[in-house]
Amino acid sequence: MDRATAQRWLDDYVSAWKSYDRDDIAALFAEDVAYRFHPSDEPLVGREAVVGAWLGESDAAGASTRDAPGTYDAHYTPYAVEGDLVVARGTSVYQDHPDGPVTRTFDNCFLIRFDPDGRCAEFTELYMERPR
Repeated sequence: MDRATAQRWLDDYVSAWKSYDRDDIAALFAEDVAYRFHPSDEPLVGREAVVGAWLGESDAAGASTRDAPGTYDAHYTPYAVEGDLVVARGTSVYQDHPDGPVTRTFDNCFLIRFDPDGRCAEFTELYMERPR
């Protein structure tokens, strides 16, 4: 894994989130991915389980609900890349309605391990909302 490949994956992650396209989401993750919405969560295991959680089709602990189109955006960049491990940081913003003002901002950190094919094999998200 190198910095440019990590950035492409992060950009694809945001694109998949914005599209909620099943195939785009699935393309990000290894078949046996272990995905944590919070560091203390038991991992959600398996690509289909992660896709279902993203699409709001499961009751996975820690999963958020599907966001309304046009009410969110994000940008993440690699902070550290070593071997198959990436630490990324970035910001997610939310609006109450499309084209409205930003009402919530989150600072994010992702801990990611990739498989040899460049798919995410382990993912842990850490985030906190900025005070207003």
